[in-house]
Amino acid sequence: MFETLPGFRDFPPEDCARRNHLFRVFRTVAHAFNFSEYDAPILEPLDLYVEKSGEEIVGQLFHFEDKGNRRVALRPELTPTLARMVASRANALPKPIKWFNVGEHFRYERPQKGRGRSFYQFNADLLGESNLGADAELIALLVAIFETLGLSVRDFRIRLSDRTTWVLFLNALGVTEEQRPSVLDAIDKSERRKPEQNKESLENALPGRGEEILAEIDSIKKIDSLDALQNRLNECGDEGKERASQWFTLLEYLEGHGADDYIKIDLSIVRGLAYYTGFVYEAFEASGQGRALAGGGRYDHLIKKLSGNVDMPASGFAIGDMTLSDCLQSKGLLPTYILAPDLFLIGDHEERKSSLPIIARCRKAGFSVAYSLKNAAFGKQFKEAGKSGARYGLILGEDERIKNEIKIKDFRSGKEKTVSLKNLIEQLENLDEAGGIE
Repeated sequence: MFETLPGFRDFPPEDCARRNHLFRVFRTVAHAFNFSEYDAPILEPLDLYVEKSGEEIVGQLFHFEDKGNRRVALRPELTPTLARMVASRANALPKPIKWFNVGEHFRYERPQKGRGRSFYQFNADLLGESNLGADAELIALLVAIFETLGLSVRDFRIRLSDRTTWVLFLNALGVTEEQRPSVLDAIDKSERRKPEQNKESLENALPGRGEEILAEIDSIKKIDSLDALQNRLNECGDEGKERASQWFTLLEYLEGHGADDYIKIDLSIVRGLAYYTGFVYEAFEASGQGRALAGGGRYDHLIKKLSGNVDMPASGFAIGDMTLSDCLQSKGLLPTYILAPDLFLIGDHEERKSSLPIIARCRKAGFSVAYSLKNAAFGKQFKEAGKSGARYGLILGEDERIKNEIKIKDFRSGKEKTVSLKNLIEQLENLDEAGGIE
């Protein structure tokens, strides 16, 4: 017997309904923020990801050579594809560009809780605008999505940090531009490693200074208030003072959006991807348990890097469906959908020719209609209707057919009413509004 591949999931109807609930919320809230949906191929040139992340990314991808001898890969993320699309039409697109996508992605990693080899992501990006209002708009969108799903300030926090601030701090510590990527990588991984491992990584990056730099990094990571952050930035000269002012501006914008209660200054967040250039953030459960629910930040130079000639500021974030679903499930916030038809038509097999046009009319009017495909007696059809979960039964017998009528049965109350076939749709719509047969 065949099984799903490791790290891939089946979605039977009940699971598909819960997944689609997330997708509906993503789309509804994104539209409220005036983001437009886009889509793109799941198969891209492998070099697109190599150009962005280096050759080491290849081992994390589903990749192969196609029949045209092209190196291709299933997309692990959407940002490079977005950069490709926008760069090809940059002059024709009105700015700012506010796009979102809900789609499937693939990574060849060891499957574990909250991380599969196939997963869905909501991606939102705002391009062509460097103002901090764009960063605030995206964070506000993230908060609004989580609030719409039922999460509150008791459930999650957004840990806000800044790559520019870290660059200023590292410059002040004498870390060179060449050493900086290794140091930022060590900071990004520091919470998942033991202190000795962090010291070793920093010692490799800055021989003879590992212990000293680790102590300074630990001190910086303890900053959790705007005042303390401003004091440290003021030590970095005019650039530091300017960045402190930008921190104040962003937090003021977030307060205006009503998102400030969710924000926590946390400089341990630097985001592992090297292309981030400014404010970065990750959403975590307030309890601190589990993986990040979402993450993003500003990436002002990536479009130019991937296109070669289009320079455009950009910022964005992504929400993975697996960790979010786990979080919502643990809090009882994933609704259970009743997968049932609105109507179940019950009639003699002899009346089938008369009943099919009725079914077609109801379906065209927007009602979900089921009926028995077997030549079953009335009693068995009633049992089948009960198992289906339908709200109403439409009963068509010989008497009803002769009189051009049909009987509607309310399965909740047990009450019935007979109506003319001509007025059936109107009667059903009235019942919908009234909540049943009185």
